[in-house]
Amino acid sequence: MLDTTYVRKGVVIRHNGDFFVVTEAKFVSPGKGSAFVRVKMRSLTIGKNIEQTYKSGEAVDVVEVENRRIQFLYKNGHKYSFMDNESYETIELGEDIVGDSGKYLLEGMEVRSVVFNEIVVSIEIPVKVKYKVTEAPPAVKGDTTSSGRLMKDIVLENGLTVRAPIFIRPGDVILINTDDGEYCERVNE
Repeated sequence: MLDTTYVRKGVVIRHNGDFFVVTEAKFVSPGKGSAFVRVKMRSLTIGKNIEQTYKSGEAVDVVEVENRRIQFLYKNGHKYSFMDNESYETIELGEDIVGDSGKYLLEGMEVRSVVFNEIVVSIEIPVKVKYKVTEAPPAVKGDTTSSGRLMKDIVLENGLTVRAPIFIRPGDVILINTDDGEYCERVNE
Protein backbone atom coordinates (compact mmCIF):
# COMPACT_ATOMS: atom_id res chain seq x y z
CA MET A 1 0.00 0.00 0.00
CA LEU A 2 1.25 3.42 -0.99
CA ASP A 3 -0.21 6.86 -0.37
CA THR A 4 -1.96 9.12 -2.88
CA THR A 5 1.27 10.86 -3.92
CA TYR A 6 2.01 7.81 -6.11
CA VAL A 7 -1.34 7.93 -7.93
CA ARG A 8 -0.85 9.27 -11.45
CA LYS A 9 -1.89 8.47 -15.01
CA GLY A 10 -0.98 4.89 -16.01
CA VAL A 11 -0.81 3.49 -12.47
CA VAL A 12 -2.82 0.32 -11.77
CA ILE A 13 -4.63 0.20 -8.43
CA ARG A 14 -6.82 -2.33 -6.67
CA HIS A 15 -10.14 -0.78 -5.65
CA ASN A 16 -13.17 -2.69 -4.28
CA GLY A 17 -11.70 -6.02 -5.39
CA ASP A 18 -11.18 -4.95 -9.02
CA PHE A 19 -8.14 -3.65 -10.90
CA PHE A 20 -8.27 -0.17 -12.41
CA VAL A 21 -5.86 1.82 -14.55
CA VAL A 22 -5.73 5.52 -13.69
CA THR A 23 -6.61 7.63 -16.74
CA GLU A 24 -6.46 10.99 -14.98
CA ALA A 25 -5.34 12.13 -11.51
CA LYS A 26 -5.68 15.67 -10.23
CA PHE A 27 -4.41 16.97 -6.90
CA VAL A 28 -6.83 19.53 -5.41
CA SER A 29 -6.01 21.82 -2.52
CA PRO A 30 -9.12 23.81 -1.63
CA GLY A 31 -8.90 27.03 0.34
CA LYS A 32 -10.77 25.41 3.21
CA GLY A 33 -10.47 21.82 4.29
CA SER A 34 -7.88 19.18 3.53
CA ALA A 35 -6.36 18.41 0.14
CA PHE A 36 -7.50 15.44 -1.94
CA VAL A 37 -6.80 13.61 -5.19
CA ARG A 38 -9.60 13.25 -7.74
CA VAL A 39 -9.02 10.16 -9.88
CA LYS A 40 -10.65 8.95 -13.08
CA MET A 41 -9.99 5.29 -13.75
CA ARG A 42 -11.02 2.44 -16.05
CA SER A 43 -11.77 -1.10 -14.87
CA LEU A 44 -9.46 -3.68 -16.43
CA THR A 45 -12.09 -6.42 -16.19
CA ILE A 46 -15.28 -4.78 -17.43
CA GLY A 47 -13.98 -1.56 -18.97
CA LYS A 48 -16.26 0.69 -16.92
CA ASN A 49 -15.00 4.20 -16.12
CA ILE A 50 -15.43 5.56 -12.60
CA GLU A 51 -14.34 8.58 -10.57
CA GLN A 52 -12.96 8.27 -7.06
CA THR A 53 -11.76 10.84 -4.55
CA TYR A 54 -8.98 10.04 -2.09
CA LYS A 55 -7.92 12.20 0.84
CA SER A 56 -4.34 13.41 0.54
CA GLY A 57 -2.02 10.86 2.16
CA GLU A 58 -4.68 8.11 2.18
CA ALA A 59 -3.39 4.57 1.57
CA VAL A 60 -4.01 3.25 -1.95
CA ASP A 61 -3.34 -0.32 -3.13
CA VAL A 62 -0.97 0.36 -6.06
CA VAL A 63 -0.27 -2.77 -8.10
CA GLU A 64 3.14 -3.47 -9.62
CA VAL A 65 3.24 -3.18 -13.42
CA GLU A 66 5.87 -3.57 -16.11
CA ASN A 67 6.94 -0.72 -18.39
CA ARG A 68 7.98 -1.45 -21.97
CA ARG A 69 9.09 0.79 -24.83
CA ILE A 70 6.90 0.43 -27.91
CA GLN A 71 6.97 2.22 -31.25
CA PHE A 72 3.90 3.62 -33.00
CA LEU A 73 3.50 2.23 -36.52
CA TYR A 74 0.13 3.39 -37.89
CA LYS A 75 -3.58 3.86 -37.21
CA ASN A 76 -6.14 1.71 -39.00
CA GLY A 77 -9.72 2.76 -38.27
CA HIS A 78 -10.18 2.66 -34.50
CA LYS A 79 -7.04 0.57 -33.85
CA TYR A 80 -3.49 1.77 -33.26
CA SER A 81 -0.62 -0.53 -34.22
CA PHE A 82 2.59 -0.54 -32.21
CA MET A 83 5.75 -2.66 -32.26
CA ASP A 84 7.32 -4.00 -29.07
CA ASN A 85 10.96 -2.82 -29.20
CA GLU A 86 12.27 -6.00 -27.56
CA SER A 87 10.25 -8.83 -29.12
CA TYR A 88 9.36 -7.00 -32.38
CA GLU A 89 5.78 -8.23 -32.02
CA THR A 90 2.94 -6.06 -33.33
CA ILE A 91 0.49 -4.87 -30.68
CA GLU A 92 -2.93 -3.48 -31.61
CA LEU A 93 -4.55 -1.14 -29.11
CA GLY A 94 -8.04 0.37 -29.17
CA GLU A 95 -8.96 3.99 -28.70
CA ASP A 96 -10.09 3.22 -25.14
CA ILE A 97 -6.49 2.38 -24.18
CA VAL A 98 -4.70 5.03 -26.27
CA GLY A 99 -7.14 7.78 -25.26
CA ASP A 100 -6.34 11.43 -26.00
CA SER A 101 -2.70 10.51 -26.61
CA GLY A 102 -3.72 9.24 -30.06
CA LYS A 103 -3.94 12.72 -31.54
CA TYR A 104 -0.28 13.38 -30.69
CA LEU A 105 1.16 10.17 -32.14
CA LEU A 106 3.61 10.28 -35.06
CA GLU A 107 4.80 7.30 -37.10
CA GLY A 108 7.97 5.97 -35.50
CA MET A 109 7.36 7.68 -32.14
CA GLU A 110 8.51 5.69 -29.12
CA VAL A 111 6.15 5.63 -26.16
CA ARG A 112 6.07 3.89 -22.80
CA SER A 113 3.48 1.15 -22.39
CA VAL A 114 2.15 0.04 -19.02
CA VAL A 115 1.77 -3.76 -18.96
CA PHE A 116 -0.34 -5.60 -16.37
CA ASN A 117 -0.71 -9.41 -16.56
CA GLU A 118 0.96 -9.36 -20.02
CA ILE A 119 -1.67 -6.93 -21.37
CA VAL A 120 -0.96 -3.30 -22.33
CA VAL A 121 -3.36 -1.23 -20.21
CA SER A 122 -2.20 2.28 -21.13
CA ILE A 123 0.47 4.27 -22.94
CA GLU A 124 2.38 7.38 -21.96
CA ILE A 125 3.74 9.72 -24.60
CA PRO A 126 6.51 12.27 -24.06
CA VAL A 127 5.39 15.56 -22.51
CA LYS A 128 6.98 17.61 -25.33
CA VAL A 129 7.05 16.40 -28.92
CA LYS A 130 8.59 17.91 -32.09
CA TYR A 131 6.31 18.33 -35.10
CA LYS A 132 6.85 19.78 -38.55
CA VAL A 133 4.34 22.45 -39.59
CA THR A 134 2.57 21.56 -42.86
CA GLU A 135 0.06 24.41 -43.11
CA ALA A 136 0.20 27.91 -41.68
CA PRO A 137 -1.51 31.01 -43.07
CA PRO A 138 0.93 33.83 -43.78
CA ALA A 139 1.25 36.69 -41.33
CA VAL A 140 -0.18 39.94 -42.62
CA LYS A 141 1.85 43.12 -42.32
CA GLY A 142 0.44 45.17 -39.49
CA ASP A 143 -0.81 42.18 -37.46
CA THR A 144 0.27 43.21 -33.98
CA THR A 145 -1.27 43.51 -30.57
CA SER A 146 -0.21 45.30 -27.45
CA SER A 147 0.46 41.96 -25.77
CA GLY A 148 2.62 40.69 -28.65
CA ARG A 149 0.94 37.25 -28.54
CA LEU A 150 -1.11 37.19 -31.74
CA MET A 151 -1.91 33.55 -32.53
CA LYS A 152 -3.15 31.64 -35.57
CA ASP A 153 -4.28 28.07 -36.33
CA ILE A 154 -1.64 25.84 -37.92
CA VAL A 155 -1.69 22.20 -39.05
CA LEU A 156 1.04 19.75 -38.05
CA GLU A 157 2.42 16.75 -39.95
CA ASN A 158 0.09 14.33 -38.14
CA GLY A 159 -3.00 16.42 -39.01
CA LEU A 160 -3.37 18.04 -35.59
CA THR A 161 -4.45 21.71 -35.56
CA VAL A 162 -2.98 23.91 -32.81
CA ARG A 163 -2.64 27.62 -32.04
CA ALA A 164 0.81 29.12 -32.60
CA PRO A 165 2.36 32.59 -32.90
CA ILE A 166 1.95 34.40 -36.23
CA PHE A 167 5.64 34.07 -37.15
CA ILE A 168 5.37 30.26 -37.57
CA ARG A 169 5.60 29.17 -41.25
CA PRO A 170 5.17 25.87 -43.13
CA GLY A 171 8.31 23.77 -42.75
CA ASP A 172 9.12 25.07 -39.26
CA VAL A 173 9.66 22.51 -36.50
CA ILE A 174 7.92 23.29 -33.22
CA LEU A 175 7.51 21.73 -29.77
CA ILE A 176 4.00 20.95 -28.51
CA ASN A 177 3.14 20.19 -24.87
CA THR A 178 1.06 16.98 -25.04
CA ASP A 179 -0.48 17.59 -21.61
CA ASP A 180 -2.47 20.59 -22.83
CA GLY A 181 -1.88 20.75 -26.60
CA GLU A 182 -0.21 24.16 -26.35
CA TYR A 183 2.62 25.52 -28.51
CA CYS A 184 5.93 25.68 -26.58
CA GLU A 185 8.60 26.96 -28.94
CA ARG A 186 10.12 26.81 -32.40
CA VAL A 187 13.20 24.58 -32.60
CA ASN A 188 16.10 24.44 -35.06
CA GLU A 189 16.45 21.21 -36.98
